Amino acid sequence: MTADTRGLAETYFRSWKAKDFDTLRSILADDVTFRGPMGEADGIESCLRGLVAMGDLMTDLVIRKIFVDGDDVLTWYDIHTANTPPMPTANWSHIEDGKIATIRATFDPRPITGG
Repeated sequence: MTADTRGLAETYFRSWKAKDFDTLRSILADDVTFRGPMGEADGIESCLRGLVAMGDLMTDLVIRKIFVDGDDVLTWYDIHTANTPPMPTANWSHIEDGKIATIRATFDPRPITGG
């Protein structure tokens, strides 16, 4: 599953960066869950709303490294916005039945929140 897992992660980030939410929707499980420093989402609609909102802030996304272990993938990347320095981010995704079922992201949100 390693090649498929990596391919799903690459598609996820390429689609998100391009704001291609139809493709993004096609690789997410209906019951996908997201947990991150700026919110939580349960289900595909809620998850997509969060990705759209973050995508609206994002001016670029630069992947630094992708690590794959079976059905799990960890992606290290920088989120760029118009008003903040690049924010290093770690994203762990778990794949089930050929779709992304779990997403956990962590980064320092203070540049966005002003905290």
